[in-house]
Amino acid sequence: MIDLLQRVLQLQREDSAKEKLDKLEGALAHYHMFQPHIVPRIASLLLLPLPEHYPPLMLNAQQQRQKTLEALLTILLTLAANQPVLFIVEDLHWVDPSTLELLNLLIDHVATARILIPLTSRPEFRPPWGFRAHLTPVTLSRLPRTQVEAIVARVAGNKALPTEVHQQLVIKTDGVPLFVAELTKMVLESGLLREQEAHYEMTAPLPPLAIPTTLRDSLEARLDQLAAVKEVAQLGAILGPEFSYELLQAISPMEEPTLQHGLSQLVEAELLYRRGLPPHVIYTFKHALIQEAAYQSLLKRTRQEYHQRIAQVLAERFPETVEMQPELLAHHYTEAGLSGPAVGYWRRAGQRGIQRSAYVEAISHLTKGLELLNTLPDTSERTLQELILQTTLGPAWMASKGFGAPEVQHTYDRARELCRQVGETPQLFPVLRGLSTFYIVRAESQTSHELAEELLRLAQRAQDPAMLVAAYSMLGTTSFYLGEIASARVHLEQAVALYGPQQHRSHAFLEVGTDPGVLCFIYAAQVLWLLGYPDQALTLAQELSHPFSLAYALDFAALLHRLRREEQAAQERAEAAMTLSTEQGFPLWLAIGMILRGGTLAAQGQGVEGMAQMREGLAVFQATGAAVGRPYFPTVLAVVYGRGGQAEERLRILDEALAAVQKTGER
Repeated sequence: MIDLLQRVLQLQREDSAKEKLDKLEGALAHYHMFQPHIVPRIASLLLLPLPEHYPPLMLNAQQQRQKTLEALLTILLTLAANQPVLFIVEDLHWVDPSTLELLNLLIDHVATARILIPLTSRPEFRPPWGFRAHLTPVTLSRLPRTQVEAIVARVAGNKALPTEVHQQLVIKTDGVPLFVAELTKMVLESGLLREQEAHYEMTAPLPPLAIPTTLRDSLEARLDQLAAVKEVAQLGAILGPEFSYELLQAISPMEEPTLQHGLSQLVEAELLYRRGLPPHVIYTFKHALIQEAAYQSLLKRTRQEYHQRIAQVLAERFPETVEMQPELLAHHYTEAGLSGPAVGYWRRAGQRGIQRSAYVEAISHLTKGLELLNTLPDTSERTLQELILQTTLGPAWMASKGFGAPEVQHTYDRARELCRQVGETPQLFPVLRGLSTFYIVRAESQTSHELAEELLRLAQRAQDPAMLVAAYSMLGTTSFYLGEIASARVHLEQAVALYGPQQHRSHAFLEVGTDPGVLCFIYAAQVLWLLGYPDQALTLAQELSHPFSLAYALDFAALLHRLRREEQAAQERAEAAMTLSTEQGFPLWLAIGMILRGGTLAAQGQGVEGMAQMREGLAVFQATGAAVGRPYFPTVLAVVYGRGGQAEERLRILDEALAAVQKTGER
């Protein structure tokens, strides 16, 4: 999608950031899509800095990802409203998770749009979208003999081939279209046949192994027949299924006329397709198997030398590629056998993935970096590099799997061990904060509290206000769940006093959850209620206006209204939280909203509907994997059972809640 946008907008490497943004704004305005929320999201995808007159994207990473996908969907559907659109996506068996997520979203919304989406894949790909009335699956089977003969005749210019040759072409190609076309071309170019006015004739008896029996053999034979330009095909194959003339010229040892002649011959032989005009020409191999055959025909040492050359040229002459696609350099350095620089670029690729909210891809890049790192000598430098990779990996696991996922614990545990090996390091603070977040969500509040105390010691030693806010907010939160209410108030008020939204709303904190200041306000409000200051508590909750934490705030405002027995206000806040959480995809905040709304309905005389809503909310809550809060939320349901005279059921729930308290220490 990034490549498509760059081509459609005609973004050139020499364009300044402002010129690129002007092109984006102009294109959106042309199709009446110049909306304040779309421009920033597409600009972020293209790594374009935004002028100050655009409001900042007050979104957490997951929201940013979802809103970017929705912006791309809006563009496609708006184009389709103006004119019919043909949107072709080939080779889905190689699809990345983010593109697949966009396709899922698109397929959900195109039933009545003027858009046709041909999707192609190999048989092993299993579409995740299942059966839909507006989808038509088409299985492309091997061609029958009549169609194979038709292709042979077309390639041969409708001139008859000798019977023996014709039979072998039909039998050996087994109905595979690419094999039929390529094998026929190979035979015509082999010197085995002599062209006459209306037919071909044999130049000599057909040798037993003259016609290859596999597609790969036939492709290699064709490349051998084009010996003069084979090196050009090999160079292109190292660059990938698609490559630019500019990059090919930069790595090629050939003179420019020789290179251009070779490319023209490959295009004429229909091994390559050409797109665009010089100097911005893009070449694409006709089929991935052709690229693979050219690539495998090189000696391993030669391949490694070319991969190294490509990586060096990209780093020196194509800074925008390095910025947009660090994984490309990582791949070439990896294939060149240069693990050191490869690790650095896999790390950059992982960071870029996190910035784009492409967490699955980020995890893949960072994992490749860790695997390569294990092949290097065990030195202090390697330990430090692994620590950086692990601390980058932690937030990606949190975003993709959830705060309480085992992968989060494993990553941060390993990072903590590496911190011990490295010694004094600034990486220790985010590592401990990640672990503290993991344990609080898993309702292991005492462990989380001990880690928060260590955070405070680090922050006090550094005298860093942002670190102090994060440490005090974690201490206040863990004290709250441990039932140490007076202590929680002290910590949270210290954090609130230090907190400044503009100074502390850094991406480093947002990556592990909610802004620490918002966390402080939410828990301080509950602490004040428990200490007997209900009016102060509600006022504080209503002051929360941070858009990316609004669902969180609405849930806890609803909770405070419930505690004050202000059921109508609680219902309104809970419903607002549910609406926002459904739109943004926040299952935890949705679950809490459902539980609280169910309680308010039951308290207002709608017992059946209220209980059903609470049960559904509790099921959603448990499905998120969260454990924190479990002793409290079932008691909302227990109150309703008590009002309905179901004393035994009520006692059972309260017994389970008390058992959870004993197990987790949450009070």
